Amino acid sequence: MQLLYNSDSYTVVQFELPPADAPPGRGGFEILDKRAGREIYLRGLLAETFERGVQALVRSEVDIEQLDEFIGGWTQMAQQPLALH
Repeated sequence: MQLLYNSDSYTVVQFELPPADAPPGRGGFEILDKRAGREIYLRGLLAETFERGVQALVRSEVDIEQLDEFIGGWTQMAQQPLALH
């Protein structure tokens, strides 16, 4: 588990993704929407698509607001209430 991003609005944690030729695993990304109090876990093709999008944004040197906007698009699917452990 690795913390990738933390802003006032979102936290993104990466769980190790298996190699592309490996059977589907449990790796993926957990996105916490702090404002809405929801979280979503992306794995498989969704996780790969999210990762490619983040990498493209980082290469283009976007600012925090643009990165938050990108992440916010993914949290629209979030339905799991955020729970503290």
